[in-house]
Amino acid sequence: MAWLGMAIKACYFLAALLFILGLKRMSSPRTARGGIGWAGVGMVLAVLATFCLPDLANRWLMVVAVVLGTLGAWWSGRRVAMTAMPQMVALYNGMGGGAAAAIGAAELLAVSGHVVELMGGGTFAAANYTPPSMPQLVLALLGGLIGAVSFSGSLIAFGKLQGWIDRRYVFPGQRTVNALVLLAALALAAFMTATGPTMPLVCAFFALALALGVMMTLPIGGADMPVVISLYNALTGLAVAFEGYVLGNEAMVIAGTVVGAAGTLLTQLMARAMNRSLGNVLFGSFGAASGTATALTGAQKPIDAADAAVMLAYAERVVIVPGYGMAVAQAQHKVWEFSQLLIARGVKVRFAIHPVAGRMPGHMNVLLAEAGVPYDLIVDMDDVNPELPTTDVAVVIGANDVVNPLAKTDPTSPIYGMPILDVAQCRQVIVVKRGQGTGFAGIENALFYADNARMLYGDGQAVAGQLVAGIKALDD
Repeated sequence: MAWLGMAIKACYFLAALLFILGLKRMSSPRTARGGIGWAGVGMVLAVLATFCLPDLANRWLMVVAVVLGTLGAWWSGRRVAMTAMPQMVALYNGMGGGAAAAIGAAELLAVSGHVVELMGGGTFAAANYTPPSMPQLVLALLGGLIGAVSFSGSLIAFGKLQGWIDRRYVFPGQRTVNALVLLAALALAAFMTATGPTMPLVCAFFALALALGVMMTLPIGGADMPVVISLYNALTGLAVAFEGYVLGNEAMVIAGTVVGAAGTLLTQLMARAMNRSLGNVLFGSFGAASGTATALTGAQKPIDAADAAVMLAYAERVVIVPGYGMAVAQAQHKVWEFSQLLIARGVKVRFAIHPVAGRMPGHMNVLLAEAGVPYDLIVDMDDVNPELPTTDVAVVIGANDVVNPLAKTDPTSPIYGMPILDVAQCRQVIVVKRGQGTGFAGIENALFYADNARMLYGDGQAVAGQLVAGIKALDD
């Protein structure tokens, strides 16, 4: 059977190559769809190779799990709205962390002698089960800890994004309590490494790990959710890599390492885009409204859709800044429709994307791609900011905190120091907003009171439709 082992390892190696190539292609919107397909083929290959392992137990239970998971993913992918995609990503990422934690728990229970009986008389461990080495035991514990934290933390992130949980929950001494819970979990891990795991110790260890994930995420504000999702994605990858080493599964090690590395880089980029350290994201208060911020004076100046359409139609350069409000209103298609009308009139239109716009990395890019916006019209913050002073009109639709000038002018503001899209420097600004409320971070926006800003109140999709009608009326 040596040839079978070689074939399985070759399949794992090929699957790993497909994962890496797929991830590489996902770095560009033009090739991302193909990259997802490549990575999917790699995953199918890795799963099929795993089913061919000669000492694998409970294959029929694995088939049931794969079928149920596939049907659930297909159903949710078809039914979940694009506006709920961040919640879906957080939930799926949590499932990955939970799976890694479950692998660690099963391995620790097997070591402790508690081999759990399953339906049909099968067991978690194969009949020829070999206890793990000391490095494997350590990595099983670390993988279980990290996976459990990612699982429970991602579920809390899902609840926050879904609106089921209050944005922040803090109490005095919270950091100290979190540190003590982490130290207790590490102490239990060290004790089990030295003396061997037992059922009570394993249960206590995972209870602490799950509690830590909850307690770490509850105080984090909603504005930090893109960074948090990236961080838990990196942790899930790391946990999978550790458990892959424990199982001797090369595909899990490589896939987990790639996911962990990519998630870490993305987390660093997201934190840098907010000009904040990762520690400040986890232990700061960016998501809370500030009680000491400078009070804003002046009044918001409304404009109707007909006047806004005239302003846009006779401009030379227009920049559109989408935000989560556009996603909620599902206005991306109408926004692209009036953009096409402007382009047909000779207006130079571009879409400006802030790195943390929306509720997850790349959220706005996905929405615009769904609407058919060409990739060469979508520009990043660093590329578009130098052009904004010469831009005739900026249209801000659904964005708030990422265009707030207080990030540059008010040291008492919670977002002070965060790089923003400098739309306040445009000659005119039209802000499409449902009402006069604050953004997701709960911070007043000085842009809305600027002399060159006009407020176009209403639902994003309805307002975009009115702009379409207004521009068309100018051609009649």
